[in-house]
Amino acid sequence: MEPLIITTAITGAETTKEHQPNLPITPEQQAHDAKECFDAGSTVLHLHVREDDGTPSQRLERFAAVINKVRETVPEMIIQISTGGAVGVPFDERIAPLKLLPDMATLNAGTLNFGDEVFMNSPADIERLAAYCKEVEVAPEVEVYESGMIDYVAKLKKKKIVKHDPLHIQFVLGVPGGMSGKPKNLLYMAEHLREEIPSATWGVAGIGRWQLSCGVMALVMGGHIRTGFEDNIYYHKNFLAESNSQLVARIARIAKEYGRPIASPQQARKILGLSSSHKKRT
Repeated sequence: MEPLIITTAITGAETTKEHQPNLPITPEQQAHDAKECFDAGSTVLHLHVREDDGTPSQRLERFAAVINKVRETVPEMIIQISTGGAVGVPFDERIAPLKLLPDMATLNAGTLNFGDEVFMNSPADIERLAAYCKEVEVAPEVEVYESGMIDYVAKLKKKKIVKHDPLHIQFVLGVPGGMSGKPKNLLYMAEHLREEIPSATWGVAGIGRWQLSCGVMALVMGGHIRTGFEDNIYYHKNFLAESNSQLVARIARIAKEYGRPIASPQQARKILGLSSSHKKRT
C-alpha cells in the first residue's frame, strides 16, 4: 500500500470566523497553519485565499502573496490552488491564479447543486481549464462529486484532453447536492474509478460529519485523505477543532497505529507525478 498523502484544506471559501474563530485568513496566518500542518504530517496544501476582511478572493496578487509566504515558511509543501473559488465567481477569475505556477490546481469535473446555489462547470470550461493546466504544466487534481463524473473524466482522458499521468482524483463526498459520504458510496466510487481509469490515484474529502469516517476508510483502502477547516470545523460533535493541524495530527496518529506510513514530500511528489521540486518553476 502506498504511503499516505494528507492534504489540508485550511481555509476554503465558505467557512467564516464566526463558524470557526481559528480560521486562517491573512497570508501570515495561512503560512503559519501550513507549517503546523506540514509538521503534523500533511504534504499538500489545498489553497483558497481571502481578503483581510475574510471575503473570498481570486485576486492574483492575493494568491501570489500567500504562495510566496508559504514557500518562504515551508518550502517543501506541495501547493495546490483551488480554481473553484466561491460559488458564482466568473470562470476567468477562477483560473487566473494558474499563472503563478503552483504545483497543482483543482479541476472540477461537473456542475452540481451546492446547497442553495449551483456550482457551474460547463464542459467547455472544464476542457479549457484542462488545456490550460497542460499549457502551464500544472498538475490537475480532478474533483469528483458523484459517480457520473468518473465516466466523464475517463472520456476526457481517453480523448487526451486530460493528459497528466497518473491522474489524481479527489472524491468530494457530503456536499448538499452531491453524493453523501456513506461507506458504500466511497467503496463504490473507488471500485468504479479502478474500472474506468486503472492508473489513477485517489483521495477523499469528506464534508462535515463525513470527514473522519471517509478518512479512516480511505486509509485502509489505500486512498489518500483531505482534512481541514474548509471541509469540517469540528474535532468531535459540537466541539470545535483547535487548529487545522489538530485534524491532521489525528489522521497521522490513526495511520501510524494502523501501520500505514505517512508520505514524505518526495514520496508524495512521486505518487502524484510531480516534478521533484517547485524551485525550477519559480
